[in-house]
Amino acid sequence: MSDATLPQPPSQTEPPIRPRFEALRLQSERLWLRPLRESDEAALFAMHSDPEVMRYWSTPPWTDPQQARDMIAWDAQGLPAGDHLRLALGRHGSDELLGTCSLFSLLPQCRRAELGYVLARPAWGQGLMDEALRTLLTWAFEALNLNRLEADIDPRNAASERALRRLGFQQEGFLRQRWIVDGVVSDTALFGLLRSDWDAQAAGSATRLAR
Repeated sequence: MSDATLPQPPSQTEPPIRPRFEALRLQSERLWLRPLRESDEAALFAMHSDPEVMRYWSTPPWTDPQQARDMIAWDAQGLPAGDHLRLALGRHGSDELLGTCSLFSLLPQCRRAELGYVLARPAWGQGLMDEALRTLLTWAFEALNLNRLEADIDPRNAASERALRRLGFQQEGFLRQRWIVDGVVSDTALFGLLRSDWDAQAAGSATRLAR
């Protein structure tokens, strides 16, 4: 009897079931996080059309409000399918969008995802993105059982690097001339954060508070 006639194990090629993100709501001390809505269009366009906000982004500043509508429509399709997660963030007591934070390139088999974030200029310097990302990362490691998060930043973006290092990310690589945006060539600094790093950081914080 050949091996071909023996009972075969279940196929391992089926992808893991992806979560649905369209109903996700998170909150922190000062902030709410939720999926984009049509009412976010104006604030979303204002943020992505600001050259200072988009200085180190992977696309040029937006020039057409349709780009905001397209992003909202893209999320309306992608979040129910679990393809990616993007959450608007704003302050309690106001529905105004101040920024977004995202998980994309989700690989359930490897329990890995990439992190993205952007904050409107009037909200800079208040610790809001740090608060939002800590909320999102806590949820991602616990609810999605992720083992690893990655971030790709322009090494000239010192503020973004500081934000990642505060969260416990470590630089793991440097890729030369990886991006060309509007004719401008730039490098990539690759950062990574493991679940074990995050847990150790949380345990350290708890120990310090207990003293």
